[in-house]
Amino acid sequence: MSFQPNETHLNLMRAFAGESQARNRYTIAAAAAREKELYVLEEVFLYTAEQERAHAKVFYDYLQEAAGQTLHIDGGFPVDIDPTITKLLQMAHHNETEEANDVYPAFAAQAERDGYPAVASAFRMIARVEAMHADRFRQFETWLSGDTLFADQSESCVWMCQNCGHLHVGKNAPGLCPVCLHKQGYFLRAAMSAYTGLQTLSTTAAMPV
Repeated sequence: MSFQPNETHLNLMRAFAGESQARNRYTIAAAAAREKELYVLEEVFLYTAEQERAHAKVFYDYLQEAAGQTLHIDGGFPVDIDPTITKLLQMAHHNETEEANDVYPAFAAQAERDGYPAVASAFRMIARVEAMHADRFRQFETWLSGDTLFADQSESCVWMCQNCGHLHVGKNAPGLCPVCLHKQGYFLRAAMSAYTGLQTLSTTAAMPV
């Protein structure tokens, strides 16, 4: 008896295709950020791209029932090409918001109707992650467009060099890291950096330059 895909199978493949494309779009955007010496934004795009790869695998793994088959899907996929990093961040924010608020909740509801509660749960949980991605892209877009990616009004802002881990306190990130001599583009607000343990980090751990 031939396999007959239902709408949830098709939605899983649509989600797999969407996440796979997002991963590639963000990898391409990361290269564009690097060309402009915005190394922190390169890392933001690559970090998110790797999470999109993980999402794609989740959806792909749920297609075991369709193993060996070819699924034909329709769908709309964005062409996010722009010479400015600000616009790429805006586009990424838009797409992540659409997935979080519209696409994946609808896919979850369909999965419930088709009798796949685990798939519905996966769509809902990943939707929450996509909302977080959207917020992150919006925050970096706000900083970049407002010329505050490397500047802050707080005298006690802690900046971390993403290359060597050097900490600096002040309104602005240094033009060059005094430790490894990497450019300002490597600096990030330490609160946005992974594994800093900022609940115990004090400004005394950082030295003004």
